Amino acid sequence: MLLDNLLEKGELLDKLCSLPGPSGFEGDVRELIKSEVAPYVDEMKVDRLGNIIVHKKGKGKKVLIDAHMDEVGFIVTGFNEDGTLQFRALGGINEKIIPSKVVLIGKDKIPGVIGGKPIHLQGKDEREKGLSYRDCCIDIGANSKAEAKKLIKMGDYVVFDMEYDSFGEGLIKGKAFDDRIGCLILIEILKENYNVDLYGTFNIQEEVGERGTFISALNVKADLGIALEGTICADMPTVPKHLSATEIGKGPAISIMDLTSIFDQDIARDIMAIGDEKNIPYQRRKAIAGGNDAGAIHTVGEGAKIATISVPCRYIHSSVSVASKEDFKNTVLLLKEYLKSL
Repeated sequence: MLLDNLLEKGELLDKLCSLPGPSGFEGDVRELIKSEVAPYVDEMKVDRLGNIIVHKKGKGKKVLIDAHMDEVGFIVTGFNEDGTLQFRALGGINEKIIPSKVVLIGKDKIPGVIGGKPIHLQGKDEREKGLSYRDCCIDIGANSKAEAKKLIKMGDYVVFDMEYDSFGEGLIKGKAFDDRIGCLILIEILKENYNVDLYGTFNIQEEVGERGTFISALNVKADLGIALEGTICADMPTVPKHLSATEIGKGPAISIMDLTSIFDQDIARDIMAIGDEKNIPYQRRKAIAGGNDAGAIHTVGEGAKIATISVPCRYIHSSVSVASKEDFKNTVLLLKEYLKSL
């Protein structure tokens, strides 16, 4: 029941997802997480880059559980004479999905709309290839460059404006599930004690190359690292089932490999054995696309064995994602039981 409460509108996941925190601008998310985990850890520090590193002292293996605070977003790169804004992506956002999205800009949350040429005026090539960032602009309702500059500064961040909510049969929708849903799992993990020397890291700038994790993982020097993610899901009628990376409602996804990591098969088997023993559903992540912080964890210092456990999220890296409450709860339960087994 307590895990259910975390996912209600107005509760912690809503608060985490509603905060702006694109790569390089994670400050608001960081402050909320610090206040949430402080009662449950022995030590907490923020390094020079802005990663949160927490420690629950214990004996045995040094275990690092990782989640990243940043989300995909945009950054203002210039002003057009008509008062619209030039912009580029922070992280991997498909250019084809950006037109007509509602956004919020900077600390003052200035509302805007990403504008693009209507299909009626597009040439054949534009219709076939889609619009690029150079073909789009952000409309804030300003009538001139001078007016826009009174409201917006070069380098201001931009995030999607999307309201979090529950819908359907046990589903939730909102922005930034990658990886605020992983942050929430890590917060829950830190509330209990285990027979390991446990570190948790909430890292910055994962979406632009796992930059924060190279520093936090090097400082921790763990024996075992587990990355928590909101991961790709394509259980759609237009996608053959064998090509779908994960499926909503089938439990946490345990990765085999991706573009930055080959995950330790012994650890994966141990996690799955715990799931079988405790009747906690899980699935294998079939796709090898993408990457996450585990790719940094296993390459620094003397290296570390790694695994990734993810919550499947439909429509990831867009203005909205969809996830299952049961998948979230089962990811928390599976990771807790695995840590207790060490």
